[in-house]
Amino acid sequence: MARAIMFQGTASHVGKSVLTLALARVLYQDGFKVAPFKAQNMALNSYVTLDGGEMGRAQVAQAEACGLEPRVEMNPVLLKPSSDKGSQVIVLGKPVGHYSAKSYHLERRSMVWEAVKKAYETLAQEFDFIVIEGAGSPAEVNLKASDIANMKTAFLANAPVILVADIDRGGALASLVGTMELLEPEERKRVCGFILNKFRGDLELLKPALTFLEEKTGVPVLGVMPYIPELLIPEEDSVSLEETVSNREKDLKIGVLWYPRISNFTDFEIFQYEPDVELIYIKTLQDFRDDFDLVILPGSKNTVADLNYLKQRGLDQKLYAYVKKGKPLIGICGGLQMLGEKILDPDLVEGKETEVKALGILDTVTEFRGDKITRRTSTRVTRADGYFFLQREEISGYEIHHGRTFLSGERSDVLDNRENPLVFACGRVLGTYLHGIFDNDLFRHRLLNRLRREKGLGDLENRPTSLKNLRLENYDKIGRVFRENVNLKKIYEILGI
Repeated sequence: MARAIMFQGTASHVGKSVLTLALARVLYQDGFKVAPFKAQNMALNSYVTLDGGEMGRAQVAQAEACGLEPRVEMNPVLLKPSSDKGSQVIVLGKPVGHYSAKSYHLERRSMVWEAVKKAYETLAQEFDFIVIEGAGSPAEVNLKASDIANMKTAFLANAPVILVADIDRGGALASLVGTMELLEPEERKRVCGFILNKFRGDLELLKPALTFLEEKTGVPVLGVMPYIPELLIPEEDSVSLEETVSNREKDLKIGVLWYPRISNFTDFEIFQYEPDVELIYIKTLQDFRDDFDLVILPGSKNTVADLNYLKQRGLDQKLYAYVKKGKPLIGICGGLQMLGEKILDPDLVEGKETEVKALGILDTVTEFRGDKITRRTSTRVTRADGYFFLQREEISGYEIHHGRTFLSGERSDVLDNRENPLVFACGRVLGTYLHGIFDNDLFRHRLLNRLRREKGLGDLENRPTSLKNLRLENYDKIGRVFRENVNLKKIYEILGI
């Protein structure tokens, strides 16, 4: 039976995912069989496993760091918010319905906990160690009765807990002390150490605060992790986009429409490593620049709501003007659905309207259906398309969608010969259901060099060719920084190594 250790945080977005990955990578490098685990995740970025299950992206990265193919047991419960008060609930990779927060806790609590126990026990039989990530904070007193992701999981796994605080945001010491005060006595006993994360500055100036923290709580500080810029770790929540800083003075400027239910924005992750690309998220009219070389409509967990969001802010008119200039536009999944003539929702899968007028840029109609498509996919483009260089190319990715999209007019073309098409085009407008399309190196390289030539620039030949290899290099970097700044000997003692 595996031994376990758990990272919990004083809040969301303090770095639990990265530290879980870091320790998992270190254990893997040191020759142990190790797996990640997060009982319940709330995220709009998800991933499709080989067998068609859906899970959170952070556990995918953690699995890769352990040399493993991702499995839904590593994230048995995934909540995908579809409104401010409700989420689609995914259990062991499959959707079980949409629930408000209240109805979820009342109707599904026992069922999802059984799934969590089953998933954990399955992994514990196969591995030496399980590195567990918590969710949010274990000290939310209004949620503790129904919280399955923090201390309840720690007791299930008999896992000591490392409590993490983000010192970059300020208030880290108070948040650690306050969290300890709000834990029950038996929960406090599980906390074996603190890690302060994302530190920038002189460590000598921080040491008096660390001494105070240890004396105040009786819990040792196991390390201070420095802020690591340009981490190539798939983000789970759009809150991370608040920290996105585009690199100025790049040759190519790519704009990505931002909306409240934006999902799978990991589709653009590879652009962080393209040396000539500046990625800019468009939230307001002022963000929509005249010099964009490409604009992208990303996926959405609620296409109709996010379409209305764009219309209410006048961003649809910006898109019309942009397309009228003959500039390239790509829509992915929900973005593809928005580009069509209309969206039909006879069973009210997404909202309260059975028919919604879309942007009308592509001659397509989308119909939402109750069954959800989640699968790895590749398709060969069989029709000529001069702009996007897709003729006879095989492109691969994954699908996560309720909608089926079909042609409704003569302006647009289907570029692949499937019963349920994945790729549509009209001039310099492309729509596709393929998440991860930019991870196809040939497609991405040709597209970016085409954009360069249109600006009078020469082709750039030395481009990154493997996102997976870039990630593995990043995992090694994170593991190395962890070894250098955390008391690994003490953690190994806690684990019984």
